[in-house]
Amino acid sequence: MQLIKKISKPYVAFESQLDVFIADFNTQGTPFGDQDRNSLKLFSLNGKTVNIKSFRIPNLVNKIAYRFFRKSKAQRSFEYAHKLLELKIGTPQPIAYYAFNTSLAFNKSYYISEQLDCDLTFRELTREHDYPNHETILRAFTRFTFELHEKGVYFLDHSPGNTLIKEIDGAYHFYLVDLNRMEFKPMDFDARMKNFERLTPHKSIVETMSDEYAKLYDAPKDKIFDAIWTNTKTFQER
Repeated sequence: MQLIKKISKPYVAFESQLDVFIADFNTQGTPFGDQDRNSLKLFSLNGKTVNIKSFRIPNLVNKIAYRFFRKSKAQRSFEYAHKLLELKIGTPQPIAYYAFNTSLAFNKSYYISEQLDCDLTFRELTREHDYPNHETILRAFTRFTFELHEKGVYFLDHSPGNTLIKEIDGAYHFYLVDLNRMEFKPMDFDARMKNFERLTPHKSIVETMSDEYAKLYDAPKDKIFDAIWTNTKTFQER
């Protein structure tokens, strides 16, 4: 089995311990979050908690694709996290990625980042409409989404569980997770509006986001709302 790995400079000194975490992943660590599609576990490293995401082994076609033609999900997550930080966009600090190949096929990969404890995710805003400061957080989230678009970040998994929200000194800060599906390119109007489609089926939330985005984009609110709502309905039906 061939190992490919990359470690962020601040963590190179802990390479041997990271190796142990990966080797013992199946038997050690504390399970964290949803384990349905991929496995996440927490480990302690030098006084910090680190989050290791083990991606499930892909099907045969993707085993070949990831081996010879495409970067693994772990590698993309690691590289995209560094790109986001360069753009001053929040995401948990990337630590390393590990990928295992045979001579003919891709096998397994892991992405390691610092664990970030948040106050809520966007999902709470879609489920609890009476959440404290609901509209304030929602408008701040919309400004964050506008910032992504302005910086050319097309987050293809812009969905309720993939933005962590943390209140710091009365201000709300946002951090992207689940990073392996992302494009960096100029965002036209259609791409911007489509990027809202996964977030919520609730018209009242879309109305608030549309109002805030319209102010930032300097466009009529009705135009923004109609575009987002059309994309949302199409996604829900699909």
